[in-house]
Amino acid sequence: WGGMGEKTGKILAEFLRFYEDQYGVALFNSMRHEIEGTGAPQTQLLWRKVPLDERIVFSGNLFQYQEDNKKWRNRFGLVPHNYGLVLYENRAAYERQVPPRAIINSAGYKILTSLDQYLELVGNSLPGTTSKSGTAPILKCPTQFPLILWHPSARHYYFCMMTEAEQDKWQAVLQDCIRHCNNGIPEDSKVEGPAFTDAIRMYRQSKELYGTWEMLCGNEVQILTNLVMEELGPELKAELAPRLKGKPQERQRQWIQISDAVYRMVYEQAKARFEAVLSKLQLARPAMEAVIRTDMDQIITSKEHLASKIRGFILPKAEVCVRNHVQPYIPSILEALMVPTSQGFTEVRDVFFKEVTDMNLNVINEGGIDKLGEYMEKLSQLAYHPLKMQSCYEKMEPLRLDGLQQRFDVSSTSVFKQRAQIHMREQMDNAVYTFETLLHQELGKGPSKEELCKSIQRILERVLKKYDYDSSTVRKRFFREALLQITIPFLLKKLAPTCKSELPRFQELIFEDFARFILVENTYEEVVLQTVMKDILQAVKEAAVQRKHNLYRDSMVMHNSDPNLHLLAEGAPIDWGEEYSGSGEDSGSPSIPEAATLSEKRRRAKQVVSVVQDEEAGLPFEAGPEPPSPASPDSVTELRGLLARDLQAESPLPAGPLPNGAPAQESPQLESLQSVAAPEASSPLASPLQQIPPGKAVDLEPPKPSDQETGEQVSNPGGRPPIHTTTEDSAGVQTEF
Repeated sequence: WGGMGEKTGKILAEFLRFYEDQYGVALFNSMRHEIEGTGAPQTQLLWRKVPLDERIVFSGNLFQYQEDNKKWRNRFGLVPHNYGLVLYENRAAYERQVPPRAIINSAGYKILTSLDQYLELVGNSLPGTTSKSGTAPILKCPTQFPLILWHPSARHYYFCMMTEAEQDKWQAVLQDCIRHCNNGIPEDSKVEGPAFTDAIRMYRQSKELYGTWEMLCGNEVQILTNLVMEELGPELKAELAPRLKGKPQERQRQWIQISDAVYRMVYEQAKARFEAVLSKLQLARPAMEAVIRTDMDQIITSKEHLASKIRGFILPKAEVCVRNHVQPYIPSILEALMVPTSQGFTEVRDVFFKEVTDMNLNVINEGGIDKLGEYMEKLSQLAYHPLKMQSCYEKMEPLRLDGLQQRFDVSSTSVFKQRAQIHMREQMDNAVYTFETLLHQELGKGPSKEELCKSIQRILERVLKKYDYDSSTVRKRFFREALLQITIPFLLKKLAPTCKSELPRFQELIFEDFARFILVENTYEEVVLQTVMKDILQAVKEAAVQRKHNLYRDSMVMHNSDPNLHLLAEGAPIDWGEEYSGSGEDSGSPSIPEAATLSEKRRRAKQVVSVVQDEEAGLPFEAGPEPPSPASPDSVTELRGLLARDLQAESPLPAGPLPNGAPAQESPQLESLQSVAAPEASSPLASPLQQIPPGKAVDLEPPKPSDQETGEQVSNPGGRPPIHTTTEDSAGVQTEF
């Protein structure tokens, strides 16, 4: 590790110089934007200011392959609202609040549903180890329904299910986990986020790597680890591959373990270095802001002077390049993006319409107003239901940029698929939340059942009009951003041989006091962007003028027919369960402890998707009970005792690495699981356990009989024991992904 550690340090130091440079530029851009604004179209739909945190997305049983004893074991898996998959020994262990065996952050992972696909990837990752026919593969699956989480550097996770239906359900859930965890840089980070992503791009361009990057996944530290591993991995492989001994599958196993161990060490180093630089920048930020506020006009003037000089030098070359190599391809790239994206957004509209219409029919035919709270509670979580949203997300899967992908050096379209899918989820939640808000206002008038049904229909139509307008705005913005992401790196690469060496001479045009806020490289990129922006805007505008894919023209402004709607959203979040469910519903329910306070009842977590009902299913060929882990000086029991004492003393505990090598992380998106780490008493490379200290538990209401069309199973509401999930109130250290 010595040499690798040194190399890691060098890569990190080089990247962090880029990050410090970009931080000043991003701070200036952010403050300038606040002052000048860009007058983006006013959205018609409302958005949820208080997130639906108290929910469990999914829980159920699945089988996991244990690498230490090479056996498959039944596990109870749970996905809380932060989308980190938590694995318990079994359901009973979860209910007794025994710490989980693993917490998996799935950023950067891919889901494989075929063993052959996995073995091929593993074989390709280490030269000379492709299994010959007749040799035992690295892994055998006891059922025909595997789900494997594969990562290019970190450890892999092996699961299997008993039926295809369960495999489909878990695949949709895990895909949602990956989608959420990949999107790890907070959207509301206006300085640190752009500074980081620009620094990554600038760093890779300095290594002649242009185009989209598939491993821009997760939070900053995970992305930084991927960046180091991209450079370190091939060297590590070249050095170690010849020294690995044994049969091909044994060498493959060793390589996966070594790569994971290095990944974790790199992560630790990246985390420490990144956090140190970030805190240094945050301390310097107030002074930088003071300079920007005082000298904003001069900085803008200085930057515009620099840009005009660069433009004079570069424009003739850039325009020829755009005309010959980019302009002819913009319409076909746009069409390739528009078709699947627009189908996905149409599907969001259809799913929303169907769910509201079904609810309205249920109000008429069965439950009436008494059941409305229960129906609305389900509807409020629609955007987070992986199975109901699956039909929307899968519309993006056919996205191909045939022929264009090689021309524009787009390594993968996954970055565009995922971005569109995140927009779909946001727009679905905005539609649902706007519907909730308007319906809640209507209910204040005390309507009869018949009046209520008419109101639901009327509100649905209003929300769909707003959705169509916002959907058009969001898609047009997405198309423009995607076209820039595809064409700008291509242009920069084309222009680099004749332009890059000339850029240093422009440095002298920047006044020294402003050098933190104006960079020649960034200004050069902005000039390049302007040369192609006109063509991109024109292409998207023409698509809207032709009403392709239900896009609206830019000149079409939807006058705010609901001037008070945005005021409604300022009220407290609506708790449908408390406000509109039968008052006696929870009394006597076994899922709420005797001493539970009213506030705890209110905050009980709702399960979005039904539990898979395969509680203690036996696995074919499964050996007897799992042997206890061998005792060792750092055995789990002793550590738990020590940790419990520490928790009572309320001393801060260091958060250890997560099982996939990603240590506990400060990230605003993933806040619910409180835990401290204890090493697992097994093989040296085994993953550490994450302990979740018992704190306030929230009870999960038993799932109600669910809609048949989703294939969800009806469970017995009365007979389920409580499910606890640790919340932000728990004692102990916050562990985030």
